[in-house]
Amino acid sequence: MIQVEGLVKKYGDFQVLKSINFTVKKGSVFGFLGKNGAGKSTTMNILTGLINFNSGKITFDGLNFPENKNQILKKIGYLPENPVFYDYMTGEEYLHFIAGVSGFPKGSIKNRVEELLHQVKLTDAKDRRVGGYSRGMKQRLGLAVALFNHPQYLFLDEPTSALDPQGRLEMVELITELKDKSITVFLSTHILSDVERVCDEVCILDKGEILLSSSLEELQKKYIQPIFDITFENDCAKVAEELKNLPWVEKVVQEKRNLSLYAKDLEKAKRELINQLGKLDNPVVNYQIRQGNLEDIFIRLVNYNDII
Repeated sequence: MIQVEGLVKKYGDFQVLKSINFTVKKGSVFGFLGKNGAGKSTTMNILTGLINFNSGKITFDGLNFPENKNQILKKIGYLPENPVFYDYMTGEEYLHFIAGVSGFPKGSIKNRVEELLHQVKLTDAKDRRVGGYSRGMKQRLGLAVALFNHPQYLFLDEPTSALDPQGRLEMVELITELKDKSITVFLSTHILSDVERVCDEVCILDKGEILLSSSLEELQKKYIQPIFDITFENDCAKVAEELKNLPWVEKVVQEKRNLSLYAKDLEKAKRELINQLGKLDNPVVNYQIRQGNLEDIFIRLVNYNDII
């Protein structure tokens, strides 16, 4: 288990992390979400020992991080957003190089390299130079490096952000497979659909503050509400302005003839929205209630934090 309490990080007078608190359960996949600049990478760099922090407390399985840093770091694997390699090496050569510099037992290196190449689906490309790998292949090689010493904690910083759809799918599948190996995965990302697929716990960070920390299941029960999607015959900008003023409406998103309505009071919306639409001089051509998702929650919370 990782426990973070009152974590503060400053650069001069600018406070990047504002006394944040969260807990990562052992063996879970923890989604750490936020817009670019929210403080995700700073938090990741602190937890992996790359930078120091100003105040607060961090423990790994009850061990204080600064006091037991060397011991804890041996249990950590880290995949940065942009892993760097020696491009003239083949994938297999690079993993042998990593084994050497990390002090891995010599008699076990060959089997471990073969095991990891198979795990990240690079066996067929093991003899190709890394410089010729695609971005997705480099990310998978980086994951193999992060997993080399059998870490108990795996930190992944935006592992799918620059990948094409196929590369993202492959990386998400690999993360899913790690669930069965009792590895605690800390996944920092802004791609919310990936989080919904693999994460057990979710934490949303914005402007250096924690807006929410919860299990994905509890989050869906508490925050995810249906959204009313409506298509009109004509442009509905005027309609959107009228609906925004209704007391039971939380937010209206409009684009040309399409409108999405988020309700504060779902039952009242079901009763009154149809009546309101019937009064308008703009015929409705399509009306449906859509189940919300994690992206809807994220947008609502972050937008609210922008206001206050």
